[in-house]
Amino acid sequence: MKIRLLIAALAGAALFAGAVQAQQASTPAGNGGESVPEKLPFDIPYGPPISLESARHVLAAAEAEAKKHKWPMNCAVYDSGANLVSFDHMDGAQLGSIAIAQHKARAAVTFRRPTAAFEDGVQKHGATYLMTLDGVIASRGGVPLIEGGKLIGAIGCSGGIGPQDEAVATAGAEAISKK
Repeated sequence: MKIRLLIAALAGAALFAGAVQAQQASTPAGNGGESVPEKLPFDIPYGPPISLESARHVLAAAEAEAKKHKWPMNCAVYDSGANLVSFDHMDGAQLGSIAIAQHKARAAVTFRRPTAAFEDGVQKHGATYLMTLDGVIASRGGVPLIEGGKLIGAIGCSGGIGPQDEAVATAGAEAISKK
């Protein structure tokens, strides 16, 4: 009789533990116990692709910022479909940065966020899994281009160190709002 009671008690405990575990699995939990946000971050709707004229305007503003500081840069503008629209290779800019500038622009438009978010994720938050995602680049200098609340493309700049690349790309992105 005692063995049956013990078995029944253990079975009841196992059922209770299973129910609690199932309930926890269906309850969303944030990283480290933080609350789960209601809105998705970086949820910018895709808009129509940036025009060639606007892309050239963005590149002119980026190039002006780079020239002001004497930073030879490579800058690329991609449209909202992640296609190259226009590219500038300034005199003296390193050749290795051509592909990096293009990668930054493509990542910024594909993931709808500045590439600085990936750099911060890896360096400040230890989110090294980001480097396993196709198309990610954890380096500042890729900035989305927003017009009328919609993502129309992105600019990517490379040739300096992260803060320089980001400053030039940001100057280009700001040209959209001043147009």
